[in-house]
Amino acid sequence: MSAGGAFGGNRGARPVPPEKGVFPLDHNHECDLEKKEYISCLKSCGHKSDKCRLFSKKYLECRMAKNLMAKQDIEELGFRKDSEAEHPEDVNISSIKN
Repeated sequence: MSAGGAFGGNRGARPVPPEKGVFPLDHNHECDLEKKEYISCLKSCGHKSDKCRLFSKKYLECRMAKNLMAKQDIEELGFRKDSEAEHPEDVNISSIKN
């Protein structure tokens, strides 16, 4: 008889990190603030993601810092190095509700 789980899985094995492009869940809510800022921005901008790129960048940087996704150069993810060029003038950061 095997020592596997209910559906053949190994109960004692540690999970393997997913491949690039698949994010593990943030069970400890380590990047909740960044996520909420991004979602609030999307709501206030009519779900136009291009206007919320700064918040998207902050969220991905948080995930990389907390080892919730593989670390890689932010330029490889479609962002510029300087955050001023990323921030559109018509989105007011202080008006975004947390």
